[in-house]
Amino acid sequence: MQKVIKLSMVAMAFSLLGACATTSDVENLQSQVNGLDTSVKQASADAASAQATSADAAAKAETAEASANRAAQLSQDANNKLDKKFKKSMMK
Repeated sequence: MQKVIKLSMVAMAFSLLGACATTSDVENLQSQVNGLDTSVKQASADAASAQATSADAAAKAETAEASANRAAQLSQDANNKLDKKFKKSMMK
């Protein structure tokens, strides 16, 4: 029984040594992590740029909407004046 326990302990020690990662495995993983970190930083910069562009576009759209509303109001005012003049001329 003791011999079986000793053999299983030796077998377990060898299996633990065989399962350890090598230096090249760790370096490979580190290079992959570095590559992913670079990709994440680039994606973050792209997102920030897109957000700034979106905010600029929203501001321009608000300005355009305000101008369109002003033009519509001026057009309505002019139309009302013309209607009044037309009605006034029809009463003569």
